[in-house]
Amino acid sequence: MDSFDILKALKKLSYLKNERDPLWWPNSGKFEVIIGAILTQQTKWEKVEKSLNNLKENNLLDLQTLAKTDHREIAPLIKPSGFYNTKAKRIKNLCKNILQEFGSFENFQENVQREWLLAQKGIGEETADSILCYACYKEEMVVDSYTQRILNELGYEFETYTQTANWLKEGINENLSKIYELYQKEMPINQIYARFHGKIVEYAKEQIRGKKVNIEPLKNAIGE
Repeated sequence: MDSFDILKALKKLSYLKNERDPLWWPNSGKFEVIIGAILTQQTKWEKVEKSLNNLKENNLLDLQTLAKTDHREIAPLIKPSGFYNTKAKRIKNLCKNILQEFGSFENFQENVQREWLLAQKGIGEETADSILCYACYKEEMVVDSYTQRILNELGYEFETYTQTANWLKEGINENLSKIYELYQKEMPINQIYARFHGKIVEYAKEQIRGKKVNIEPLKNAIGE
């Protein structure tokens, strides 16, 4: 079994059911994905949406505006997402650094490298890849806790984030013709990675039971 088998099974199970965006993450390709990726650290997306709406209502969901806004003004607006003081500082600092290094979101989107993001305070591998995949349309596969848990339940254990991501990518890249047939069209690799991650998250959220994810429907679909 490889990651293509998991993708095929998730598609057979009709994930993604509720399409919010061609890449799954809401408003992909836009600046707000960067902020959402920071806000979603250690919290649920529903709480992130409340924080994003608060920023929008206060006309703060903008690179230049956030870069010059005091973090103490940002913090109460993102309180629903938790760790709001820390996240407010991270958001402001990242926005300042993006402006200093790239001058605009569009230039950042085109030219940012993974290494640059990982050098920013509070940006780990999952957050960096979320930004690269969903905001910048780069060919990066996001590995989150849901992904790790599902793979563990299927008997796969990897020592590092990078090993997990590479295994997931490998199964996709070696089966592109089968994936095009599955979707009945050719798709950018970035979009395949994005939708694969989205399917994993939606499956896990629906099948989570306490601290465990019910893996049986997925196993059955893989075995069919």
